[in-house]
Amino acid sequence: MFDTKVALIVRNDLAGWQRMNVVAFLATGIAAEAPAILGQPYVDANGHRYGRMAGQPMLVFEADLAGLQAAHRTGLERQVALVPFVHAMFATGHDEANRQAFLHEDPANLDLVGLALRGPRKAVDKAVKRLSLHP
Repeated sequence: MFDTKVALIVRNDLAGWQRMNVVAFLATGIAAEAPAILGQPYVDANGHRYGRMAGQPMLVFEADLAGLQAAHRTGLERQVALVPFVHAMFATGHDEANRQAFLHEDPANLDLVGLALRGPRKAVDKAVKRLSLHP
C-alpha cells in the first residue's frame, strides 16, 4: 500500500494513437515531478542493465472534457501534483512549443486531452471520483 496515488486521465474521444501518446507523456511528467517513485535499474541474468520504471502503480482513467476539467479543478483545490496535456500540444513538435501552446490556454477552461495527478490517496481519489478506468 502506498501513501500516494498516481492517476493518468485521457480524453475518451481521441484516436487510439493519441491516447497512447498522451499517456506516455503524462507518465514521464509524473516521473519528473516525483523521481523518488522510480525503482532501481533492471539487470538480467547476463548482467545487462535496463532502465528504471516507477515502483508505484499508475492507474489510467478515461473521461470527457468536462470530467478532465473537474479533475483538474479538484487537483488544484487539493494541491496535488498535476501534469496537463492540452489539445493544442498535438500541433507542436517540441517541448518549448508545447509550453507556449499551454501558456495561451484559458486557465479556467483548459482544452485538456490528458491530465496526470499524484498526491495523497484520498485527494487523488476525490479528483477521479466517478471516472472509469480506461478499458
